[in-house]
Amino acid sequence: MTIPALRSFVLWSMAMLAGAAIVWHGRFSADMSFFLPAHPSASQQVLVDQLREGAVTRLLMLGISGGDAGQRATLSRELRARLASQPEFIAVRNGEAHSLDADREFLFRHRYLLSPAVTPERFSVAGLRAAIAESIDLLSSPAGLLVKRLLPQDPTGELIGLLLGLDAGAQPDSRAGVWSSRDGERAVLLAQTAALGSDTDAQARALDVVREAFAAARAAAGVPAASLQIAGPAVFAVHARATIQAEVARLSLISTLAIAGLLYFVYRSFRLMSLGLLPVVSGALAGMVAVSLAFGTVFGITVGFGSALIGEAVDYSIYYFVQTERGDTTTWRARFWPTIRLGVLTSVCGFAVLLLSGFPGLAQLGLYSLSGLLTAAAVTRFVLPQLLPIGVEPRDLSALGQAFARLAAWLPRLRWPLIVLATLAAASLIANRDPLWNQELAALSTASTEDLAIDHALRADLGAPDARLLVVVSAADREQALQAAERTGAQLDRLLAAGVIGGYDSPVRFLPSAATQLARRASLPSAAQLRERLPLALADSPLAASKLEPFLRDIDAARVAPIIGPEALHGTSLALAVDALLLPRRNGWSVLLPLRPPSGDHLRALDAEALRATLAGSGALLIDMKTEVDKLYAHYLDEARLLSLGGFVAIVGLLGATLRSPRRVLRVIMPLLLTVLLVTAALKLAGVRLQLLHLVGMLLIVAIGSNYALFFDRLGGRLAGEPRTVASMLIACLTTAIGFGTLATSQVPVLQALGITVGPGAVLALLLSACFIQPAPQA
Repeated sequence: MTIPALRSFVLWSMAMLAGAAIVWHGRFSADMSFFLPAHPSASQQVLVDQLREGAVTRLLMLGISGGDAGQRATLSRELRARLASQPEFIAVRNGEAHSLDADREFLFRHRYLLSPAVTPERFSVAGLRAAIAESIDLLSSPAGLLVKRLLPQDPTGELIGLLLGLDAGAQPDSRAGVWSSRDGERAVLLAQTAALGSDTDAQARALDVVREAFAAARAAAGVPAASLQIAGPAVFAVHARATIQAEVARLSLISTLAIAGLLYFVYRSFRLMSLGLLPVVSGALAGMVAVSLAFGTVFGITVGFGSALIGEAVDYSIYYFVQTERGDTTTWRARFWPTIRLGVLTSVCGFAVLLLSGFPGLAQLGLYSLSGLLTAAAVTRFVLPQLLPIGVEPRDLSALGQAFARLAAWLPRLRWPLIVLATLAAASLIANRDPLWNQELAALSTASTEDLAIDHALRADLGAPDARLLVVVSAADREQALQAAERTGAQLDRLLAAGVIGGYDSPVRFLPSAATQLARRASLPSAAQLRERLPLALADSPLAASKLEPFLRDIDAARVAPIIGPEALHGTSLALAVDALLLPRRNGWSVLLPLRPPSGDHLRALDAEALRATLAGSGALLIDMKTEVDKLYAHYLDEARLLSLGGFVAIVGLLGATLRSPRRVLRVIMPLLLTVLLVTAALKLAGVRLQLLHLVGMLLIVAIGSNYALFFDRLGGRLAGEPRTVASMLIACLTTAIGFGTLATSQVPVLQALGITVGPGAVLALLLSACFIQPAPQA
């Protein structure tokens, strides 16, 4: 190896090692952050917070099937006990009576600060008479035993009122003392992880802990037929990451082996084949390094996109090795490098506009592409010539080049029929443009049908609200946010009474504002006042005032008791509800109030416009989570289309400034436009609705196809005299088709979209570029 070659190799190796170190310590993510905006609106911020840090993303729904009801109950208790002792979980509920003891004790101890019924009128003679009479009537109800036990301490029934306010209708059924599914065939539990939902590694560990605890519980209970179902956002996130990782590894291996096999056939040398992959490895690593340094986190979709970059980045080394004759690098640089450089610059123009996106995911794809392609081209231009072994020649592909040149010389006859076909395709796409694009983010989901079915079933069993419709109130501090939630709750109570909504959840049921607590405490009369009023209130009652001394002591204690703070909820399952609905924000606090539809209806039956009209002027926001997600993605898609159009304009400008001929620019641009039109029409004909990664794939078609179009423009009618150049384009096209065609078999929708767009698009771009070659001048 010569000194310049050794120097190039050492510098390249050092850069690769430094890049590998950065990537090794980088952070990779497979969550929804890819689709979240960098600068969200007020309603989008709620969505962003919920997807990244919301307590809902930390909930796991567990189901136990198999065995009889008693065995499932035993397993439920055993599983709850094991999980409750693990640091990965902060709350585990299964409906056991003793597991709710802390909740009831909290409600009873603070009943006079929590009960909305506590007002000065409540403890007047008339108020006491009515409240105590109602409690006495409850003695004959199913709750009679509880009322009888509490009557001396709570004759006005504040605890019963609070328990009824928990909306028992939304609670799971109970069998053998634990929560059960509606049909009684499954025991269900609800667990909250300590880690944020966005911490996929921690969520994966929590899922492993659940499975290990269940296996141990099943063995201890001797119920081998029992099985465990797990659902929740963490399940989707962990499965999505595992699917993307497995698919990226599988597809990268397949495409690398296939491309390496093709390169070995062409080069007839393991050394040349290995050198041919240097631009690929360098470009992929440079892309990840750039994204990691610029964004801090590399999304899984970006990595998957990088596996497809193999197909284009390897083109540059193919052009160099196949087009160079007898190692004459100087001639290659003079004759071919300007064309390759212009092709690289067109790709840069196409992807550079993505850096302007307000969505980090799209900006990452742009930065990855720019860094990867520029690095691959630079390695081809400056490193490969130094490492090219002397005397090693690739296979003579002149015969292949001449055969394809003859086909290319015939293809211009199809130019006008293809233009007519593309025009018809464009007309059809314009006429059917509304259903052309899939505006729902669910189209990109990797969630399996099985996972979705389990999630739906367990959510119904647990009575969990779908949380699609949320009312959100925000304020500068927690106290103001709680007060705003109380005012909004009063408006929602009127809608509830009118049957417009079926219910709602609010943290102020368990953590009222300090102002409300102080007002309720001030409403409590002294023991002396109660001693005067009780005989009058109980004049015609079977209950004697002398039996209510415990009531008087509790009232006196409540009059001087401190108000409740969040710390008072620790150790209760009520803390889970408050944590989920009372959220600290960067600029204050927000309270979420999820709405439930009237019994028997679906969430869509709720009249969002009527709700907004009711809440108008209150400062509360009504947010339809699914609509917001879809609007967010639709905005993402609109922005991507606009940026793609800007990239195309930049490409045309670059070609105009470089080629200095409108006719030549048209010869380069026309095949790319026709390719995009025909591929889009073919996808539409196949019943595929386009989404974001189809659009990115079209950008790639333009980037890859521009190389072919530029080479054909340079060669013109001299194809037969340049068989090596023609062969290099054909081999480059095959590697691209392999690299992206492999993605078409992916189970990840976004990667599959790239594959079915770019794979056939690259081949079509090559053939259509040949259709527009300038014929040789007649003698």
